[in-house]
Amino acid sequence: MIYFLIVLTVSAAVSYALTPPVRHLSLALGIYTPIRTRDIHTEVKPRWGGLAIFVGLLSGLAVAAATPYLQGIFDELTPVVGVLLAMTLIVITGLADDAWDIHWAIKLLAQIGAGVILVLHGIQLEVAPVGSIGVGGPAVQATLTVFLVVLTINAFNFIDGLDGLAAGVAALGAAAFFLYTYLLTLSIEEFDPSNLVTLLMAALLGACLGFLPHNFHPSRIIMGDTGAMLLGLVMVTGALSVTASLELNPEHFRFRNIPAYMPVLLPLAVMVLPLLDLFLAVVRRTMRGKSPFSPDRGHLHHKLLDSGYSHPQAVLLLYLWAGIVAFGSVSYNFLPWQWVTMGIAVALTAATVLTLGPWLRRRARRAQREAIRRALQARKRDSET
Repeated sequence: MIYFLIVLTVSAAVSYALTPPVRHLSLALGIYTPIRTRDIHTEVKPRWGGLAIFVGLLSGLAVAAATPYLQGIFDELTPVVGVLLAMTLIVITGLADDAWDIHWAIKLLAQIGAGVILVLHGIQLEVAPVGSIGVGGPAVQATLTVFLVVLTINAFNFIDGLDGLAAGVAALGAAAFFLYTYLLTLSIEEFDPSNLVTLLMAALLGACLGFLPHNFHPSRIIMGDTGAMLLGLVMVTGALSVTASLELNPEHFRFRNIPAYMPVLLPLAVMVLPLLDLFLAVVRRTMRGKSPFSPDRGHLHHKLLDSGYSHPQAVLLLYLWAGIVAFGSVSYNFLPWQWVTMGIAVALTAATVLTLGPWLRRRARRAQREAIRRALQARKRDSET
């Protein structure tokens, strides 16, 4: 564990230290987000924060490569090279988009390209979330892999609308995923918990934690498409890598009455918030006759702000939802399912009450005003008679 914590710390330190220079560079080059009607910001925000996250990630991976204890991860360089190439392609595309607002079709092609790179380097969906059943042949696996890569990248891109939201949700997901894969690997190789997914999640968690102090409300910089797409790519890469391990050694994935397909469902649970927002956005825009990629002000975070929550309150509430789902899913592997289910039920009830709080208070005020109005009308009728 200590070596992964070192990776996490290095990634966080580099990301934190590099963000201010990146901010100044973005302002000097005129790369910032203008004030738009759909945006929450009331002032221009420098972009390219994702560049600091990217370098933080690379720094953590470099430290791991120089650590003898983690050398097992780099014995097979093919998947590592694939991850690095895919991340580089996405970051270059994001930097270009943040600077020049490139056409959405170009971004889509880059996302597809990142998926293809992962497939060519042996990272792809191999097990369906039903027992340990393999997913078709190579062509089907490759197609589904590319689809999931594009889906997840855009899901994280969609939730990047409030200060600290995407980075915080990614950090929570990475923390839960890291805990799961670390303990899972220990159960398989007691004296060698080195695993590419665990390493990626440790580096991602650190890079997000280093960026968050600069990005939380009121933010001094935003991650832009560079960061949002990178977060989605790293998360989906971890999910795909886990399914490959599942097919190789399915019996090791049976924790305390939990079926073998938990490694496939866990990444989906970790990413449930961005995926839900993406699904609702596509449905909403399609029903209005618009392109699914057209921007609007109908995301989950917009709804919370419109209901009366402040910017930080809305972000923290979405953190709560993401944390409940992510860590609740992980807990099923290590605690009695009855207790976990009960705890999740209580937490979800509390989160629901908090989420609906402004609406419930407005409804109560309307009911109170209506009661007062009726009482006054009754008193007036009584006085007239």
